[in-house]
Amino acid sequence: MNEIINRVSSSPIISLNLEEIYPKEERVVFDLKPFLWQELILKEQDFRKALKEVNWEVYRNRWVGIICSADAIVPTWAFMLVCTYLEPVTKGYVVGELDVLEIMISERVISNFDLESFRDRPVVIKGCSSYPIPLFAYGRMVSVLQPVARSLMFGEPCSTVPLFKKSKS
Repeated sequence: MNEIINRVSSSPIISLNLEEIYPKEERVVFDLKPFLWQELILKEQDFRKALKEVNWEVYRNRWVGIICSADAIVPTWAFMLVCTYLEPVTKGYVVGELDVLEIMISERVISNFDLESFRDRPVVIKGCSSYPIPLFAYGRMVSVLQPVARSLMFGEPCSTVPLFKKSKS
């Protein structure tokens, strides 16, 4: 009788599941529109007073995109002032929509990623996840892994799509 051997579990391939390292805290938007006079003009004194009355705790441990959904000209300093209130309570923030926020989150996670365990090893970047990982994160992961990994693949260890293989020279 032949013994069944799980070749995937005994292979040198490292499987990287971005879902395991990607932050799952809530993403929210802070909109400057309610702080504008007639949705057109930002009055500095009123704006500063209103920001002091905001319950900033609702943003604790969340990721925040700061926007203005009104068609108004808002000075740059207004966004920056909101940042000063968000800094002590959020996981992170950007001035921009949620898609810009996801890029920032991806960049932060991937730039802090320890690459040594992937050095000269074949790596599979898992593709299926129950959590929505932005496409940017997959591309960024290739850019940091390609210089160190022996090869890169996408999918599952039992069924992969080859992406890159170092030349033997």
